[in-house]
Amino acid sequence: MARPVTAGLERKVTSAIRWSAVNSLVQRLSQVGVGVLLARLVAPEQFGVFAVALVVLNIVMSVSEMGVSVALVRSEKPVAELAPTVTTLSIASGCLLAVGCVVGAPWFAAAMDTPQATGVIQLMSLSLVVAGASAVPGALLQREFRQDHKFVADTSAFVVGTAVVVVLAVLGFGAWSLAWSRIATNVVAAVVMFAYTPRRYRPGFDAAQARGLLAFGLPLAGSSLLVFGVMNVDYIVVGSVLGTVPLGFYLLAFNLANWPVAAFSQPVRSVSLAAFSQVRDDPELFARTFARALRLLALVTVPACVLLAALADPLVRTVYGERWAPAAQALALLVLLGALRVALELGYDYLASAGRSRAILVIHLGWLLGLVPLLVLGAHLDGIRGVAAAQSLVVLLVVVPAYLVAFRPYGLRARVLGTAVARPVLGGVVMVAVASGVQWVTADALWRLLVGGALASLAYAAVVFPLRHEVLGLLRRGGA
Repeated sequence: MARPVTAGLERKVTSAIRWSAVNSLVQRLSQVGVGVLLARLVAPEQFGVFAVALVVLNIVMSVSEMGVSVALVRSEKPVAELAPTVTTLSIASGCLLAVGCVVGAPWFAAAMDTPQATGVIQLMSLSLVVAGASAVPGALLQREFRQDHKFVADTSAFVVGTAVVVVLAVLGFGAWSLAWSRIATNVVAAVVMFAYTPRRYRPGFDAAQARGLLAFGLPLAGSSLLVFGVMNVDYIVVGSVLGTVPLGFYLLAFNLANWPVAAFSQPVRSVSLAAFSQVRDDPELFARTFARALRLLALVTVPACVLLAALADPLVRTVYGERWAPAAQALALLVLLGALRVALELGYDYLASAGRSRAILVIHLGWLLGLVPLLVLGAHLDGIRGVAAAQSLVVLLVVVPAYLVAFRPYGLRARVLGTAVARPVLGGVVMVAVASGVQWVTADALWRLLVGGALASLAYAAVVFPLRHEVLGLLRRGGA
């Protein structure tokens, strides 16, 4: 009797991944085009101002609903029993944090030596209120694998947000154009998600439910805070040690390096928590599902990361212009961080679905504590490139081993996971050799980009060709 249920779940998950992949691909390609346009309209200094505000928003957003929406996604209890309390907690925390951002903005902007970011931070704090109000609709779409609805929400939000940022940037609003675009994007996405939610849940409060939600959610929210701290403390170090202009270069490099995470990890993460939660009672299937998801992610992530790293200099010079060339110094090293994050974020969802929120908290606390001193040292020794190197070094030496220890109770050993990604990694090594050879014999940036990218991609395809049946089999089962 379990087999039809598993088959039905697999079809739902695969359909959701398809929609999420289409959503992510459309969003990423569109954002690349808009990003190129903005890089030519907005000066690096203004990108630096926006980066300071983005640091505040990302860190605070990570705890804006205290992790209770994740509890709603994975819980086996009826939605109607939990949703009113989740709604109350999410809205209350979002509003309180927004007030905190408005009050604390002058202090943080001064600490970053960017006082002109104060108003931008205060404006972007409105996103916290929107996030709190829309937490339940977003969680319900994820719980029900309705990534088709999420696609409509994100696409609508992107169209409106892009129109706002381009018009304001042309009018000379600089960092403010980016901030207003973020607000418009969040509001439109929230409205569409509400429209797709068949039932409205008004705020309510059940003390017993709240205790259970917070017992699971707060450690996870703490972990999320540490995650965003890890992903944003480099901005703080670069801004305070190196200044606003290097911060603008670093932001561009980080956004480019984050492309594989956004394009490939996010579609899987949109369903992985709910999917892992539904198979966690079968230990063998639980472990096999993770290993298989990791292999499929590696198949598409490795070539994207290698191309970005190997072709960083011609990519930045050709696409963004010569004035952004310093960003390439950090891009190659940040791409390694991006590739590792794809695997680590999948592991985050795996442990969260198993109820190991405290283990996640401990791992990310160690990550942050190990990262901060190395970031400062790297900034002083080698500028933004040293900061990027520190990021990757801590992940390799501290975070990956910590996750492997946390995986042991579930039978996920380093050997098993290494086998899952062995062929994609081998293909990546071949790609590096081919792309490096092209860089050595070709001087023109455009030709290095085009010829190196094409030949390296063909080399990778040849190495991973034996895995084609696994990918095609997944697609066929999704359509069954």
